[in-house]
Amino acid sequence: MATWSNLNFQNSASPLMEQIIFFHDHILIILMMITILVSYMMMSLFFNKYINRLLLEQQMIEMIWTILPAITLIFIALPSLRLLYLLDELNNPLITLKSIGHQWYWSYEYSDFFNIEFDSYMTQTSNNNNFRLLDVDNRITLPMNNQIRILITATDVIHSWTIPSLGVKVDANPGRLNQTNFFINRPGIFFGQCSEICGANHSFMPIVIESISMKNFINWINNYS
Repeated sequence: MATWSNLNFQNSASPLMEQIIFFHDHILIILMMITILVSYMMMSLFFNKYINRLLLEQQMIEMIWTILPAITLIFIALPSLRLLYLLDELNNPLITLKSIGHQWYWSYEYSDFFNIEFDSYMTQTSNNNNFRLLDVDNRITLPMNNQIRILITATDVIHSWTIPSLGVKVDANPGRLNQTNFFINRPGIFFGQCSEICGANHSFMPIVIESISMKNFINWINNYS
C-alpha cells in the first residue's frame, strides 16, 4: 500500500508491475541524459561571450539535432510497445473474477464456482487491525502464482478498478465488459481504490485483494459454499 513520503511506485506484487517499474526507470535515465545535455549546452551558450560560427546556418548541426531525437524516440517506443503487448496478453487463466462497480461499492462474482458472489463495502470503523478508508468488509480472495482473469463492468456510471501494486487499472463502463489479467507472485494483502471520479462518495469504494496459497484458497471455497 502507499505510505507517507513515498514518491515512487509501490512494491511490485506481479511480473507486469515489475516490467512497468523497469520501463519507468529506463525512461527516467533517458530523461536525465537529455536534461544534463541540454542544460550543459544552454549554460555554455549563456556564459560564453562569443558565438560559435559552426552553430550558425550549418547543415550538420541541423542533421544532428534531428536524428538524435529520432533515435531517442526509438529507444522509448520499442520497450513501450513490448510492455503494451504484455499488458493485453491473456494466457489460459485459471480463475475468472467478475467485478461490478456501483455507486459506491463493488460487487464480485467468481464465475468458475457456483453461487459465490458478494458485495464489498468500505469498513465504517477503523482500528489497529485495518487501514482507515482502505479496508473493506468482504475482501477478494485469490490464489497466488496463478493467472487470474478479471471482467470489469459497472451498473450506473464509469468507475475504475485499480490495484497499483499489481499494475492493474481498468475502467468499469456501464453496458460494456472490459477484461484484463494479472499474476500475483507473493502472498499478502493489496489495496486499491476507484480511480475514476464517479460521484460524491468516489473516495469511499476501496478494493482489497488477499493473496493466499492454493490450498488455503480451496479451503476458502469449500467453507464459503
